[in-house]
Amino acid sequence: MNYLRTAMLLAGLTALFMGVGYLIGGAAGAMIALVIAAATNLFTYWNSDRMVLRMYGAHEVDRTSAPELVGLVAELAGRASLPMPRVFVMDEAQPNAFATGRNPQNAAVAVTVGLMNQLSREELAGVIAHELAHIKNHDTLLMTITATIAGAISMLAQFGMFFGGHRDNNNGPGIVGSILMMILAPLGAMLVQMAISRTREYAADNLGARIAGQPMWLASALVKIEGAAHQVPNYDAERNPATAHMFIINPLSGHGVDNLFATHPSTQNRIAALQQLAAELGAQAPSVGANENYPPRSPWGQSSSSGPSRGPSPGPWG
Repeated sequence: MNYLRTAMLLAGLTALFMGVGYLIGGAAGAMIALVIAAATNLFTYWNSDRMVLRMYGAHEVDRTSAPELVGLVAELAGRASLPMPRVFVMDEAQPNAFATGRNPQNAAVAVTVGLMNQLSREELAGVIAHELAHIKNHDTLLMTITATIAGAISMLAQFGMFFGGHRDNNNGPGIVGSILMMILAPLGAMLVQMAISRTREYAADNLGARIAGQPMWLASALVKIEGAAHQVPNYDAERNPATAHMFIINPLSGHGVDNLFATHPSTQNRIAALQQLAAELGAQAPSVGANENYPPRSPWGQSSSSGPSRGPSPGPWG
């Protein structure tokens, strides 16, 4: 089903790409757009992970430069029966994370410095397990290619606005058509992106919670990340909004409701699903609310507040 959904999504985006090309240059424009789309698909398949990581200034770390983080990823990857992915860190204050790569053998997990500084070790494990679930479900190819092509559609539509605005209605879309194209083409690309986004996130939450062994670790992490997304801007994401759906929480805005244009499901709905899973698994499921205040803690369970710190809960890594 993942391969079928990927093919359907790429077909839809390619058709939209050709439609914009047709409006700009007629049949010849559609053919040129088809060639560009095919080249983009091929290039993105092999290079999308490097493009996205470079876009966010992510740098690779290893057991020498980040032994705790890499060790945690390795332990969880082993529990998920996955090859060890490459691990990257983004110098970004907003806590967030994403996974990328065309398949599990060529995958990468990227986390921000803010995520490492503000989450406990257990919460960080929940987030990493979620990203590993995306890798295991082969979502990463879908997410990175979608981000690239959707961004290309938006750029082509903007180009068409300037190119088409100087043409009459007999030879091109005209000024009115160009304005509509500039608005509707990116909107169409976004709707195609969102077609499977919510199901993908819920599935990754479920599998990630099972990998980590404690659904409420991820639930607690989602609360913290959601709260920070309201307050800490991610300027790289603002410059590249087509990649917003790749992150565990939308880095662009704090919309907390399920609606047609949301890049992610409601955080409250995700938490409710995790609480239900915790009850099914017989795990402790404390109440987690979006308005709760959590003291900032390091990834390894040490509280950064002046009060006494809680010891980390026993995890699958000991």
